[in-house]
Amino acid sequence: RFSESGYSELPTYLHQIRQANPGTFTRLEVDEFQRFKYLFLAFGASINGFPFLRKVVVVDGTFLKGKYKGTLLIASAQDGNFQIFPIAFAVVDTENDDSWEWFFQQLSNVIQDDEGLALISDRHQSIGNAIKKVYPKASRGVCTYHLYKNILQRFRGRDAFRLVKKAANAFKISDFDATFDEIGVLNPALHRYLVKADVRKWARVHFPGDRYNLTTTNIAESINKALSDARSLPIVRVLDAVRSMMTRWFADRRMDAGSMKTTLTRGVEKLLEKRVQQAKLYKVQAIDVHHAQVTCGMSLNVVNLKEKKCSCRRFDVEKLPCVHAIAAAEARRISPISKCDPYYHKNYFYNAYSTSVMPRDAASPVSEDVASKVCSPPIVRNPPGRPKNSRMKSALEKATAKKRPRKEYTCSRCHRVGHNCKTCKAPIEV
Repeated sequence: RFSESGYSELPTYLHQIRQANPGTFTRLEVDEFQRFKYLFLAFGASINGFPFLRKVVVVDGTFLKGKYKGTLLIASAQDGNFQIFPIAFAVVDTENDDSWEWFFQQLSNVIQDDEGLALISDRHQSIGNAIKKVYPKASRGVCTYHLYKNILQRFRGRDAFRLVKKAANAFKISDFDATFDEIGVLNPALHRYLVKADVRKWARVHFPGDRYNLTTTNIAESINKALSDARSLPIVRVLDAVRSMMTRWFADRRMDAGSMKTTLTRGVEKLLEKRVQQAKLYKVQAIDVHHAQVTCGMSLNVVNLKEKKCSCRRFDVEKLPCVHAIAAAEARRISPISKCDPYYHKNYFYNAYSTSVMPRDAASPVSEDVASKVCSPPIVRNPPGRPKNSRMKSALEKATAKKRPRKEYTCSRCHRVGHNCKTCKAPIEV
């Protein structure tokens, strides 16, 4: 009955986690029968570190595999070194309007609604409904990977799929329009589908806010994978697996930030190093105090170093100098580092992980009002749809089942199957 005792331990566990980690925000909700309903946990370390990250939050859900099932909801971001930064976790019964709205209501206590905030998720309708209610000011984007998967399932043609990726990743409106028109000619049904999906949510060039390089929910799904083994454990052990992972990540990255000798993070330095080499091939012509014309072959781009913009729009979107901006900066003996967004600096990276994630002190005293709280296990609900009568078949079994049976030849002498006239053993009639 350890699985059941996990729920009864929740009030005490969450109290001890808050005691060990000041600033931690938790919520535990039960129904009228004192059965577990929802749980939310955001460590103080994540809350303290989020102001030093780009304001892009990725949300996703994954199922739990224990006796009582449920769904683990995750909100995460990306640090200035392009690594996953966990923000908040929740356990709910399933992904629906009520559970997602409750999750975002709790998340709003940690991350406030703001016009500079971007929320990235899959196209789940309940997520969209909840964001409209709780985060009306924020910009919502959809995961392009999930969009591509849907397109591959619904529409045929690799040429059309290649064009969709090109349109989604375009930096310039002119490039997007040309590609999108090409999709319309090649596959009108796909064009209508993409319009209905709302170009402001999946096309980088039309996104109303700043989503930087984050176009998918891969960072949230990577956390799902990291917690794969823990998802079959009792609920308190699931939460402690989350805590253990975060303790390790925050400690390792704090040490990593302290060992960096450069102004920018290691990931950004590596990215810009390639652009610096490429920038040597470009020619720069000054236009005025702030503008420069950068050319290479037939391409011509105008860079504004003061406003940190380039006509290619990569500089504008990523908040990192594009190859044209680097060429222009080098020509004026200006360090490209000074044109990088502060979120990519080593000190921001260090501050994001400056607070430690501490384990609970299980021996610490707990007040009577906490110890007396009742949280019983939830009712186990069967998943929707008809139950499976047989096990899932492997890909090899499916392929074998589709394989055509071998043709059986008939003997011309005895008219039986399985052999021919040369190997026939039937007696020869005289």
